[in-house]
Amino acid sequence: MRIALNARILQAPRTGIGHYLAELVSALRLEPDVELTLFHGWGWSAALPQAALPGYSRLTPLLRQIPGAYQARRWLEQKRFDQGRAHGIDLYHEPSLWPLAFDGPTVITLHDLTHLHFPDSQPAARIKEIERRLETGVQQARLILTDSQAIADEAQQHFGLPAERFVVAPLGVAERFYPREASAIDAVLKAHGVEARQYFLCVGTLEPRKNLSLALRAHALLPQALRERFPLLIVGMAGWQREQLSDELRQALASGHVCLLGYLPDEDVAQLLAGARALIFPSRYEGFGLPVLEAMASGTPVVVTRSSAMPEVAGAAGNYIDADDAQGLRDAMSLLIDDQTHWQECRAAGLEQARLFSWQRCAQATAGAYRQAMGG
Repeated sequence: MRIALNARILQAPRTGIGHYLAELVSALRLEPDVELTLFHGWGWSAALPQAALPGYSRLTPLLRQIPGAYQARRWLEQKRFDQGRAHGIDLYHEPSLWPLAFDGPTVITLHDLTHLHFPDSQPAARIKEIERRLETGVQQARLILTDSQAIADEAQQHFGLPAERFVVAPLGVAERFYPREASAIDAVLKAHGVEARQYFLCVGTLEPRKNLSLALRAHALLPQALRERFPLLIVGMAGWQREQLSDELRQALASGHVCLLGYLPDEDVAQLLAGARALIFPSRYEGFGLPVLEAMASGTPVVVTRSSAMPEVAGAAGNYIDADDAQGLRDAMSLLIDDQTHWQECRAAGLEQARLFSWQRCAQATAGAYRQAMGG
């Protein structure tokens, strides 16, 4: 099977979908009957980019200011994509929203329905484009991949589609996420002013849906001595409407007990996950919640909300809270500090839960969807 995979999102800094695509491509190349060709927006290549293309972050704000720029770029991309027929493509896989037009079998990945639940979590122009294109893309697809059963169930109901149109392909764990000795991560931890198991960690784009404000409020409720011993580190790039966090975040940073690290290299994030007392992941809605899985695979307990797909990922290993319960999150953090037996049990349960997920299993489910979509 010669598969066209739209890899244009890899031009952006790697966040959830970018990591998904990069890992999936590597794992799919182990499938004997899958031959990938990657579309990069302006042309085709077999190579997977290792980093964001220079200038992406400067170009995107510029396009927002030019009337019709997105539509013009889309038209040009479609023209370039149409040339892929010369490569003998059998099936087109769109790993994000808005598939391009293709007259053969199409598979799309629907990671979540954030635009329905949190329309204010993204720019209005983007929401408008999603609403305009997603319905067409879903109907165009022979099969729809989802990262979790929760999203498959939600999408079936929303779009009025039968269950057989969906294939659940849970995400996996990259090789860089594994338990590490404190001595192996000491340099990175010292660079950020912390010691192994002596800090809490949040990982995710700074935007309202990620509910970072809950983590800030809960951490502030800890006694001062504990806040000093166990600071809160935040890793993530700035996202939409991050200004909603400005005052709260500014006060937290001024306290000296919260540190905003910004967007970090992948290996630094992996080492920070392996050294944290716990990952705090209070998101209100996730199609999967990849940092939760990565933390568990690193031997780090997780505190998560009960919403959307996160119980599927964390399973019995999760310390569950409600998305508006700062006191409950504070209590969960305190327990992970004070009760070493509980901490060790969470660590062991997380490692066991993480073994249920792998990128190869995700790739096998994806390749199976390709075969099914092609009638095999």
